[in-house]
Amino acid sequence: METSMQEFSPVRAPAPDVHVRDIARARDDFPIFENARPHGHRLVYLDSAASAQKPRAVLDSLSNTYESAYANVHRGMHHLSNLATAAYEDAREKLRGFLNARHIDEIIFTGGSTDALNLVASSFAEPMLQEGDEIALTVFEHHSNIVPWHFLRERKGVKLRWIECDKDGNFDINSLEKALAPGVKLLAITHMSNAIGTILPIKDIVRRAHERGIVTVIDGSQAAVHMPVDVRDLDCDFYAVTGHKLYAPSGIGALYAKREHLQVMRPYRGGGEMIREVARDNITYADSPHRFEAGTPPIAQAIAFGSAIEYIQGWEWRQIQAHEAALREHAIEQLGGIDGVNLVGTPDACGSIISFTVDNAHAHDIATIIDQYGVAVRAGHHCAQPLMEHFGVSATARASFAIYNTHEDVEALASALKRAIKLFA
Repeated sequence: METSMQEFSPVRAPAPDVHVRDIARARDDFPIFENARPHGHRLVYLDSAASAQKPRAVLDSLSNTYESAYANVHRGMHHLSNLATAAYEDAREKLRGFLNARHIDEIIFTGGSTDALNLVASSFAEPMLQEGDEIALTVFEHHSNIVPWHFLRERKGVKLRWIECDKDGNFDINSLEKALAPGVKLLAITHMSNAIGTILPIKDIVRRAHERGIVTVIDGSQAAVHMPVDVRDLDCDFYAVTGHKLYAPSGIGALYAKREHLQVMRPYRGGGEMIREVARDNITYADSPHRFEAGTPPIAQAIAFGSAIEYIQGWEWRQIQAHEAALREHAIEQLGGIDGVNLVGTPDACGSIISFTVDNAHAHDIATIIDQYGVAVRAGHHCAQPLMEHFGVSATARASFAIYNTHEDVEALASALKRAIKLFA
């Protein structure tokens, strides 16, 4: 069965109702836009795919925790420890609801998506896989969803099988069908490309994998901030998210895993909290989620992660998606009218990311020059070298949009690019 084009189509939502908060004023919630003046200019921050800015609600959560309710969690018997533990576990419940996981113990706090994907590779995949087994990946993957599987290739003789995209950066469903061969035991795949924004039809992909008995690991680092994620509806086995792209602090993320997998997975790290009993000659481990959260966690960051989820849920998804889609369309119009600018990857289903090159100029030079006008973009291979190889480039400049961006930001990018191009004419 072929995937319907509806699943590949970007959201085109109606204008929000008048009683809903005006997303055009979201920028006011982020203090950095008042305080930062790069090179004396208004900050035009177009690097949210790398890391998003933080709203006042998240900053207040961090300071309030440290000023009023900080202590180590779970093991204390005193008032502050009880306060911190309750707030920490409340943040876990917010993540459960945000992803629509069935059970709270299916949410593991991690250091981020990279940590979450390494946890899956070490605790689940390594014991399960044997020499000659195969893992399927796509060319869209961030290195954090490639390198852990290379570790298993090096250490256990596992083979990697690649799923391609077309010349425009669209996911190739026929390549998927060819890649899901009998030897494939695990499919590790992104929900949204960090380099060009392609949105993959994850629900259909998971269904096809499960029909063949293949376990699915989804990197949701980019997708979770731009669209609703329902892990029960997707039916994926694992789903990784990272806080710092979701307007939360760095150093915190989460892994969703089906309970049936967590019950048989070995611990990822050893230390305090993840044990039940330790003796000289034996050890027993705690149940999930604590089995996978050794040591003192990033307590204030996890609590602030919960505050970030609350902040996002203060908007309607249709607002976010319509706003970001309009920004991307405006950017395509603006950049498409500039001689020498070449868009890299123009997929049909795409999030709020644009990658481009400039004739006769390296992406690093372009990013450095437009920074002088207050415009922040990412330049390089974006930890996606297989995808760069697919497009025949070593690097691109990447503009990524978030709820705090405006049409004025897009026009500032275009204006700065025109000035930069004159230097390379």
